[in-house]
Amino acid sequence: MGVLEDLGGRCGGRSHQRDGNMGKQGKKFRKAAAAIEPKAYPLAEAIQVATGAAFAKFDETVDIAMRLGVDPKHADQMVRGTVVLPHGLGRTARVLVFAQGEKIKEAEDAGADVIGGEELAKKIEGGWLDFDAVVATPDMMRVVGRLGKVLGPRGLMPNPKTGTVTADVTKAIQEIKAGKVEFRVDKTGIVHAPFGKRSFGAEKLNENAQALVAAVIKAKPSAAKGKYIRTVTVSSTMGPGVRVDEVLLAGSEA
Repeated sequence: MGVLEDLGGRCGGRSHQRDGNMGKQGKKFRKAAAAIEPKAYPLAEAIQVATGAAFAKFDETVDIAMRLGVDPKHADQMVRGTVVLPHGLGRTARVLVFAQGEKIKEAEDAGADVIGGEELAKKIEGGWLDFDAVVATPDMMRVVGRLGKVLGPRGLMPNPKTGTVTADVTKAIQEIKAGKVEFRVDKTGIVHAPFGKRSFGAEKLNENAQALVAAVIKAKPSAAKGKYIRTVTVSSTMGPGVRVDEVLLAGSEA
Protein backbone atom coordinates (compact mmCIF):
# COMPACT_ATOMS: atom_id res chain seq x y z
CA MET A 1 0.00 0.00 0.00
CA GLY A 2 3.04 2.24 -0.30
CA VAL A 3 1.84 4.14 -3.34
CA LEU A 4 -1.53 4.80 -1.74
CA GLU A 5 0.06 6.09 1.44
CA ASP A 6 2.38 8.29 -0.59
CA LEU A 7 -0.58 9.76 -2.45
CA GLY A 8 -2.19 10.64 0.85
CA GLY A 9 0.81 12.76 1.76
CA ARG A 10 1.36 14.30 -1.66
CA CYS A 11 -2.20 15.00 -2.75
CA GLY A 12 -4.02 15.69 0.47
CA GLY A 13 -6.11 12.53 0.13
CA ARG A 14 -7.40 12.60 3.68
CA SER A 15 -8.73 9.04 3.39
CA HIS A 16 -5.19 7.66 3.37
CA GLN A 17 -4.33 9.32 6.62
CA ARG A 18 -7.27 7.93 8.59
CA ASP A 19 -6.06 4.35 8.82
CA GLY A 20 -4.51 4.87 12.23
CA ASN A 21 -7.77 6.33 13.56
CA MET A 22 -10.25 3.97 12.00
CA GLY A 23 -10.91 1.94 15.16
CA LYS A 24 -13.08 -1.06 14.39
CA GLN A 25 -13.17 -0.10 10.70
CA GLY A 26 -9.40 -0.26 10.30
CA LYS A 27 -9.46 -3.77 8.88
CA LYS A 28 -12.14 -2.85 6.35
CA PHE A 29 -10.13 0.14 5.22
CA ARG A 30 -6.96 -1.89 4.82
CA LYS A 31 -8.81 -4.60 2.94
CA ALA A 32 -10.36 -2.05 0.56
CA ALA A 33 -7.03 -0.29 0.01
CA ALA A 34 -5.18 -3.54 -0.63
CA ALA A 35 -7.64 -4.40 -3.41
CA ILE A 36 -6.80 -1.23 -5.37
CA GLU A 37 -3.99 -1.52 -7.88
CA PRO A 38 -1.17 0.98 -7.16
CA LYS A 39 -1.49 2.84 -10.46
CA ALA A 40 -3.10 5.95 -11.93
CA TYR A 41 -6.51 5.43 -13.51
CA PRO A 42 -8.50 7.48 -16.05
CA LEU A 43 -10.96 9.66 -14.10
CA ALA A 44 -14.09 7.63 -14.92
CA GLU A 45 -12.38 4.37 -13.99
CA ALA A 46 -10.93 5.85 -10.80
CA ILE A 47 -14.44 6.85 -9.71
CA GLN A 48 -15.69 3.30 -10.32
CA VAL A 49 -12.82 1.87 -8.30
CA ALA A 50 -13.30 4.34 -5.44
CA THR A 51 -17.05 3.77 -5.16
CA GLY A 52 -16.53 0.04 -5.47
CA ALA A 53 -14.11 0.16 -2.56
CA ALA A 54 -16.51 2.11 -0.33
CA PHE A 55 -17.64 -0.01 2.61
CA ALA A 56 -19.63 2.28 4.93
CA LYS A 57 -23.30 1.50 5.52
CA PHE A 58 -24.36 5.10 4.79
CA ASP A 59 -24.42 6.79 1.38
CA GLU A 60 -20.87 8.14 1.27
CA THR A 61 -19.91 11.42 -0.38
CA VAL A 62 -17.33 11.14 -3.15
CA ASP A 63 -14.54 13.73 -3.14
CA ILE A 64 -11.68 14.83 -5.35
CA ALA A 65 -8.32 16.21 -4.18
CA MET A 66 -6.19 18.06 -6.73
CA ARG A 67 -2.64 19.13 -5.93
CA LEU A 68 -1.86 22.17 -8.07
CA GLY A 69 1.35 23.77 -9.23
CA VAL A 70 0.65 27.08 -7.52
CA ASP A 71 1.97 28.91 -4.48
CA PRO A 72 -1.11 30.14 -2.56
CA LYS A 73 1.10 32.47 -0.51
CA HIS A 74 1.09 34.75 -3.54
CA ALA A 75 -2.22 36.49 -4.23
CA ASP A 76 -1.75 36.20 -7.99
CA GLN A 77 -1.60 32.39 -7.69
CA MET A 78 -4.81 31.92 -5.71
CA VAL A 79 -7.23 29.42 -7.26
CA ARG A 80 -10.86 29.95 -6.35
CA GLY A 81 -14.19 29.58 -8.05
CA THR A 82 -17.58 27.90 -8.22
CA VAL A 83 -19.31 25.38 -10.44
CA VAL A 84 -22.89 24.16 -10.62
CA LEU A 85 -22.65 20.38 -10.85
CA PRO A 86 -24.91 18.78 -13.51
CA HIS A 87 -26.41 16.38 -10.97
CA GLY A 88 -26.05 18.37 -7.77
CA LEU A 89 -24.60 17.00 -4.53
CA GLY A 90 -27.39 14.72 -3.44
CA ARG A 91 -28.82 17.07 -0.85
CA THR A 92 -30.48 20.48 -0.78
CA ALA A 93 -28.33 23.10 0.87
CA ARG A 94 -29.78 25.24 3.65
CA VAL A 95 -29.25 28.82 2.48
CA LEU A 96 -29.05 31.85 4.76
CA VAL A 97 -29.50 35.30 3.23
CA PHE A 98 -28.61 38.71 4.62
CA ALA A 99 -31.00 41.17 3.03
CA GLN A 100 -33.34 44.06 3.74
CA GLY A 101 -36.28 45.82 2.10
CA GLU A 102 -37.67 44.34 -1.10
CA LYS A 103 -34.80 41.84 -1.26
CA ILE A 104 -36.33 39.96 1.68
CA LYS A 105 -39.39 39.03 -0.41
CA GLU A 106 -37.15 38.15 -3.35
CA ALA A 107 -35.10 35.81 -1.15
CA GLU A 108 -38.27 34.22 0.25
CA ASP A 109 -39.64 33.59 -3.23
CA ALA A 110 -36.33 32.06 -4.33
CA GLY A 111 -36.42 29.52 -1.52
CA ALA A 112 -34.04 30.94 1.09
CA ASP A 113 -34.25 29.05 4.37
CA VAL A 114 -33.26 31.87 6.72
CA ILE A 115 -33.37 35.62 6.03
CA GLY A 116 -32.37 38.48 8.28
CA GLY A 117 -30.02 41.28 9.17
CA GLU A 118 -28.52 42.58 12.40
CA GLU A 119 -30.39 40.14 14.62
CA LEU A 120 -29.22 37.23 12.46
CA ALA A 121 -25.60 38.36 12.70
CA LYS A 122 -25.87 38.44 16.50
CA LYS A 123 -27.33 34.92 16.47
CA ILE A 124 -24.35 33.65 14.46
CA GLU A 125 -21.94 35.44 16.78
CA GLY A 126 -23.62 33.53 19.58
CA GLY A 127 -22.68 30.22 17.99
CA TRP A 128 -25.64 29.35 15.77
CA LEU A 129 -24.46 27.77 12.49
CA ASP A 130 -27.43 25.76 11.21
CA PHE A 131 -26.92 26.54 7.51
CA ASP A 132 -24.77 25.41 4.56
CA ALA A 133 -24.32 28.60 2.54
CA VAL A 134 -24.58 32.37 3.02
CA VAL A 135 -25.69 34.99 0.49
CA ALA A 136 -25.63 38.73 1.14
CA THR A 137 -26.72 41.78 -0.79
CA PRO A 138 -23.92 44.38 -1.12
CA ASP A 139 -25.61 46.82 1.27
CA MET A 140 -25.63 44.16 4.01
CA MET A 141 -21.87 43.56 4.00
CA ARG A 142 -21.53 46.25 6.67
CA VAL A 143 -23.32 43.76 8.96
CA VAL A 144 -21.77 40.57 7.56
CA GLY A 145 -18.22 41.93 7.62
CA ARG A 146 -17.80 41.42 11.34
CA LEU A 147 -18.62 37.71 10.97
CA GLY A 148 -15.41 36.99 9.07
CA LYS A 149 -13.74 35.17 11.96
CA VAL A 150 -16.76 32.88 12.32
CA LEU A 151 -17.74 32.29 8.69
CA GLY A 152 -14.31 32.55 7.05
CA PRO A 153 -12.68 29.42 8.52
CA ARG A 154 -15.79 27.43 7.59
CA GLY A 155 -15.77 28.61 3.98
CA LEU A 156 -19.09 30.38 4.45
CA MET A 157 -18.10 34.05 4.13
CA PRO A 158 -19.97 35.71 1.23
CA ASN A 159 -17.69 36.85 -1.59
CA PRO A 160 -18.39 38.68 -4.86
CA LYS A 161 -16.00 36.33 -6.71
CA THR A 162 -18.17 33.34 -5.88
CA GLY A 163 -21.46 35.11 -6.56
CA THR A 164 -22.59 35.14 -2.94
CA VAL A 165 -22.37 38.91 -2.52
CA THR A 166 -24.89 40.04 -5.11
CA ALA A 167 -28.03 42.01 -5.72
CA ASP A 168 -29.39 39.06 -7.72
CA VAL A 169 -30.24 36.94 -4.71
CA THR A 170 -32.64 34.79 -6.76
CA LYS A 171 -29.87 33.53 -9.01
CA ALA A 172 -27.49 32.98 -6.11
CA ILE A 173 -30.00 30.97 -4.11
CA GLN A 174 -31.14 28.89 -7.08
CA GLU A 175 -27.58 27.99 -8.04
CA ILE A 176 -26.73 26.90 -4.50
CA LYS A 177 -29.91 24.85 -4.26
CA ALA A 178 -29.09 23.27 -7.63
CA GLY A 179 -25.74 22.01 -6.35
CA LYS A 180 -23.21 24.79 -6.74
CA VAL A 181 -19.83 23.86 -5.30
CA GLU A 182 -17.26 26.41 -4.20
CA PHE A 183 -13.61 25.40 -4.41
CA ARG A 184 -10.51 27.12 -3.11
CA VAL A 185 -6.88 26.06 -3.00
CA ASP A 186 -5.61 25.61 0.55
CA LYS A 187 -2.26 26.72 1.95
CA THR A 188 -0.63 23.49 0.79
CA GLY A 189 -1.69 23.98 -2.83
CA ILE A 190 -4.56 21.48 -2.78
CA VAL A 191 -8.15 21.89 -3.95
CA HIS A 192 -10.46 19.48 -2.15
CA ALA A 193 -14.17 19.29 -3.03
CA PRO A 194 -17.14 16.89 -3.04
CA PHE A 195 -18.86 15.98 -6.31
CA GLY A 196 -21.73 13.70 -5.36
CA LYS A 197 -22.94 10.65 -3.48
CA ARG A 198 -21.97 7.04 -4.04
CA SER A 199 -25.61 6.27 -4.89
CA PHE A 200 -25.44 8.54 -7.94
CA GLY A 201 -23.74 5.83 -9.95
CA ALA A 202 -20.54 6.05 -11.98
CA GLU A 203 -21.98 7.98 -14.95
CA LYS A 204 -23.45 10.89 -12.97
CA LEU A 205 -20.43 11.06 -10.71
CA ASN A 206 -18.13 11.20 -13.71
CA GLU A 207 -20.13 14.04 -15.28
CA ASN A 208 -20.02 15.98 -12.00
CA ALA A 209 -16.29 15.36 -11.61
CA GLN A 210 -15.58 16.43 -15.18
CA ALA A 211 -17.45 19.70 -14.58
CA LEU A 212 -15.51 20.33 -11.37
CA VAL A 213 -12.13 19.56 -12.96
CA ALA A 214 -12.94 21.83 -15.91
CA ALA A 215 -13.79 24.69 -13.53
CA VAL A 216 -10.49 24.25 -11.64
CA ILE A 217 -8.57 24.23 -14.93
CA LYS A 218 -10.41 27.36 -16.09
CA ALA A 219 -9.46 29.06 -12.82
CA LYS A 220 -5.72 28.57 -13.49
CA PRO A 221 -3.99 31.84 -12.60
CA SER A 222 -1.82 33.41 -15.30
CA ALA A 223 1.05 33.63 -12.79
CA ALA A 224 1.15 29.84 -12.39
CA LYS A 225 4.12 28.35 -14.22
CA GLY A 226 4.97 24.79 -15.15
CA LYS A 227 2.66 21.83 -14.67
CA TYR A 228 -0.66 23.02 -13.24
CA ILE A 229 -2.32 19.78 -12.13
CA ARG A 230 0.29 17.75 -10.26
CA THR A 231 -1.62 14.86 -8.69
CA VAL A 232 -5.27 13.92 -8.32
CA THR A 233 -7.11 11.40 -6.16
CA VAL A 234 -10.76 10.50 -5.67
CA SER A 235 -12.19 8.82 -2.59
CA SER A 236 -15.40 8.15 -0.72
CA THR A 237 -15.94 9.56 2.77
CA MET A 238 -14.50 6.55 4.60
CA GLY A 239 -12.75 4.72 1.80
CA PRO A 240 -9.21 4.72 0.43
CA GLY A 241 -8.15 7.15 -2.27
CA VAL A 242 -7.61 6.19 -5.89
CA ARG A 243 -5.09 8.02 -8.00
CA VAL A 244 -6.26 9.66 -11.23
CA ASP A 245 -4.02 9.94 -14.28
CA GLU A 246 -3.73 13.73 -14.43
CA VAL A 247 -2.18 13.59 -17.90
CA LEU A 248 -5.48 12.32 -19.29
CA LEU A 249 -7.49 15.19 -17.82
CA ALA A 250 -8.39 17.31 -20.84
CA GLY A 251 -6.63 20.64 -20.86
CA SER A 252 -4.72 19.99 -17.63
CA GLU A 253 -1.66 21.63 -19.11
CA ALA A 254 -3.57 24.54 -20.62
